[in-house]
Amino acid sequence: MDLHLSGKTALVTGSSRGTGEGIAKVLAREGATVIVHGMKPGNGVDDADRVADEIAKSGGKAFAVIGDLTTDQGAEQAAKAALSAVKNIDILINNYGTAERGFWLDAETGADAWISVYQKNVLSAARMIRLLVPQMKALGWGRIVQIGTIGSSQPNARMPHYYASKGALANLTVSLMLELSDSGITVNTISPGLIKTREVEEMYRARAQKLGWGDDWDVIERHIMEEFSNSSGRIARTEEVGDLVAFIASTRSHMINGMNIRIDGGGMRIVN
Repeated sequence: MDLHLSGKTALVTGSSRGTGEGIAKVLAREGATVIVHGMKPGNGVDDADRVADEIAKSGGKAFAVIGDLTTDQGAEQAAKAALSAVKNIDILINNYGTAERGFWLDAETGADAWISVYQKNVLSAARMIRLLVPQMKALGWGRIVQIGTIGSSQPNARMPHYYASKGALANLTVSLMLELSDSGITVNTISPGLIKTREVEEMYRARAQKLGWGDDWDVIERHIMEEFSNSSGRIARTEEVGDLVAFIASTRSHMINGMNIRIDGGGMRIVN
C-alpha cells in the first residue's frame, strides 16, 4: 500500500532513541523527510545526529534538531531549526514524554513531580502544536499524532502523575480535533502497551535474573505475557508502532480523527 508520504515532512519529537527512533525510521522508509529531535546534544546512544545519519545511510532523508520542549524557548528553538531545514512541517508526531516512578502517598511524588511530568508529557506537545499548526492550516493539510499509553484509559495505582498526564494528552487530542475541523488536519492518539525498547529489555533482563527466568529473550517474553494476561505472545516492536503511526500520518487516514487507538496485542492488563 502506498501511503503517499513521499514529499511529506515529519517532525518526530523525542526521536533520538527508543520508540521515537523507530517511528522516525519507519516514516523515512515510507518516503517522508524526517526531522529527528533530541532534547539535548547526544552521547552516541541518545543522539538525534546518530539517528538522522542512520536514516541517510539507509537511503532516507533526515535532519537533526535539538531543543528542550519543557520550555517555551527550547520548543521554539526546535521548531525554528526544523522549519529552517525544510519548507513546511506536514506531520507532527508528539512522541516525547517520560514515565517516571511514583506513588500516591510517596513523599517524593509531590506537586513538583506532578508539574514536571505534565511539562514533559502534555505541555511539550501543546507547545509544538501551537508553533506548527498555523503553517499546517496555511497548507490546508496536516497530521498530528500523540504517542500515549494504554494507561491513558486504563491507569494503574502506581505512577498516578504519569497516567494522569497521558490521559490529559488523549483529552487534548479531542479538543484539538474540534478546533481544527474542516482544516484538512487530523489529530489522533496512538496508545501502545509495552514496547521492546533498549530500556524495557534491560529492565526485564535484570528482573529475569532475579526470578530465574534465564537469559533467552523468547522465554523472558513469554513470562512477561503471562504476567500481563496477553495472548499475543510477545510485546510490540518499535517498528510496529511506527507502522501504525505511518498509516495514521498518511493521506489514506482522512476519516480517522480524534481517536485514541490502542496497540497492545489485545487486552494487555496493566499490573502493579
